[in-house]
Amino acid sequence: MSALSFDLTGRTAIVTGGYGVLGGSMASALASAGARVAILGRRADAAEEKAAEIRSSGADAVAVVADVLDEVALRTARDELARGWGRLDILINAAGGNVPRARTDTVPVFEMPIDAYDEVVALNLKGTVVATLIMGELMTRQKRGAVVNISSMAAHQAISAVMGYSVAKAGIDSFTRWMAVDMARRYGDGIRVNAIAPGFFLGNQNRGVLLNEDGSYTTRANTIIAKTPMGRFGSANELNGAVQWLCSDAASFVTGVVIPVDGGFSAFSGV
Repeated sequence: MSALSFDLTGRTAIVTGGYGVLGGSMASALASAGARVAILGRRADAAEEKAAEIRSSGADAVAVVADVLDEVALRTARDELARGWGRLDILINAAGGNVPRARTDTVPVFEMPIDAYDEVVALNLKGTVVATLIMGELMTRQKRGAVVNISSMAAHQAISAVMGYSVAKAGIDSFTRWMAVDMARRYGDGIRVNAIAPGFFLGNQNRGVLLNEDGSYTTRANTIIAKTPMGRFGSANELNGAVQWLCSDAASFVTGVVIPVDGGFSAFSGV
């Protein structure tokens, strides 16, 4: 295959959180590019619904039930997929999101429950680390694979109300670079680890924070739009080009990077 090809035909992929708004869009995009996709998540019904949707388009997809914090379940999933598909080429760590109790919109950060902080850091950072270490081990046997993690604008600038989430996503950036270096030095140039940093997208988790009951923007949403040069929120499918590129041979010399997909948010000072 040409090093310039974006085609993923014959590749196998796991998308954690693959039935969420962003993860689901990524899973569909990988399938459209030719990959076989495993939708991994805690909810069997949601995972199977997404896998069935992909299969209805003519692609190959399966549902895998596992929590990204459950090492035993992840190893079982890895081994079952390895027996069925023979290999793993792509891991998208899309499981994550904020925890409502960890938000500090209306209370001082000192009143944030520590267990809520632990929960949001575990979901967004530990879940990615555990999934990568377990699934990535299979890639080392092949000497080939691509991992894409999900960072955030909160890793690069202080964004109010989401301290735990910000800390976790800053950890994702560090983990991405660390794993990229270790994989390349130990196992060669066939294993790459990168991340994307989405800007602001409307999803199920943040809809109540960004939209009023009448559908108009909240004060927080208007602040975000004012800081985004493109003047709008992103659509989930606008992440897929960067993800597909990072998973393909077209990015064969790209590892250890965090790519903003943010409408210019990270480039703009606000002035």
